[in-house]
Amino acid sequence: MKITIFGTGYVGLVTGACLADVGHHVLCMDVDQAKIDKLRNGQIPIYEPGLDSIVRHTVEAGRLAFTTDTEEAVKHGALQFIAVGTPPDEDGSADLQYVTAVAKSIGQYMDDYKVVVDKSTVPVGTGDKVRAAVQAQLDHRGLELEFDVVSNPEFLKEGAAINDFMKPDRIIVGTDSEKATDLLREVYYPFNRSHDRMIFMDIRSAELTKYAANSMLATKISFMNEIANLAERLGADIEAVRRGIGSDPRIGYHFIYPGCGYGGSCFPKDVQALARTARDCGYDARLLNAVEDVNYAQKHVLFDKISHHFQGNLEGKVVAIWGLAFKPNTDDMREASSRTLMEDLWKAGASVQAFDPEAMEETQRIYGDQPGLTLCGTKEQALKGADVLAICTEWKEFRSPDFDVVAANLRDPVVFDGRNLYEPEMLDRYGLIYYAIGRGRNQFHSVV
Repeated sequence: MKITIFGTGYVGLVTGACLADVGHHVLCMDVDQAKIDKLRNGQIPIYEPGLDSIVRHTVEAGRLAFTTDTEEAVKHGALQFIAVGTPPDEDGSADLQYVTAVAKSIGQYMDDYKVVVDKSTVPVGTGDKVRAAVQAQLDHRGLELEFDVVSNPEFLKEGAAINDFMKPDRIIVGTDSEKATDLLREVYYPFNRSHDRMIFMDIRSAELTKYAANSMLATKISFMNEIANLAERLGADIEAVRRGIGSDPRIGYHFIYPGCGYGGSCFPKDVQALARTARDCGYDARLLNAVEDVNYAQKHVLFDKISHHFQGNLEGKVVAIWGLAFKPNTDDMREASSRTLMEDLWKAGASVQAFDPEAMEETQRIYGDQPGLTLCGTKEQALKGADVLAICTEWKEFRSPDFDVVAANLRDPVVFDGRNLYEPEMLDRYGLIYYAIGRGRNQFHSVV
């Protein structure tokens, strides 16, 4: 099938590459000429394991191409996937200007039947707005052309997106059109052979499903962070509690790991957007608001622990930070807990020596020549001359470090672990003071 993807960001590029990998002919369109030039030259603008090889061989096979020509993109595909960004507005709502701009372009250039597929994460009711935008352009051109609008939300985890797309848990399709249903079945047939993973529903239900899924996962994380903070005050160990409740199959072990807050491009934005949608329809989503409030506070927990350790005097202190991306296997730093920690430290007069396996360029892009920030080539270099160590991202290479090296390089042998990577007893043996999240003894701190 011929498929057009608008947007070559995280969702658009993964979607386009994976669809081309199974044999579809995909044209990805983006307004950023520099990005398109890089993609044509085999340079991938994001870090996602396995994506570069898929892009390379599908381009070589002639099934994946890139363009900045909107008319060419619209003319190419019977299916027009909208996978552009929906960044949060100041009020927390999703900004739909890029989605509606694509819809207008489709209406401006289409000359036969199209299925317009919302792949971007969009609020309930966006399908109606997309339909209206396409129809307005057709009316302006004096044309009567058939088209359908479909909601097909993505459920891709950064760092595991290729596997998630190739072996999906479910494929949600919101449509009331039999013709669009048949076409979407054909698109996803290669990913749906062992058993039927496609779930069809109305458009508004599909749009809400995406927000509800991410908000549920964010709720589990914030709940565990609340329990971890309580565990510190009660002298309990949150790791024991996690194992105890996770063994209940009604709860499970997924997303019940406490830490220094969630980040990324999805959870913060989607929780805020759903809460805003609730307010717009006259409903006070108290639980969603609480999830966001807990996460905001949790991102300051590591700084609070460091400040408490130094009795509030951080002037001139040097903090080594391991991990800058919001999660492992990505270079994405959107809403990352590391950013909150670094900015809190700078305000308090401290400086940072940081290392991340993939997010160094992104950190440089965001902060430039920020005073008090030194980006180091290895995790060991980040330790040299630092007073203490803080861990913000659970990269595998941080799981079994040489603790003798850690203890020897730090001026003050203290580790602040925002991801609970280690057992306290083990660090005791190396003479390291260990502050984690909810690990019981000596963990209590005054929340600011």
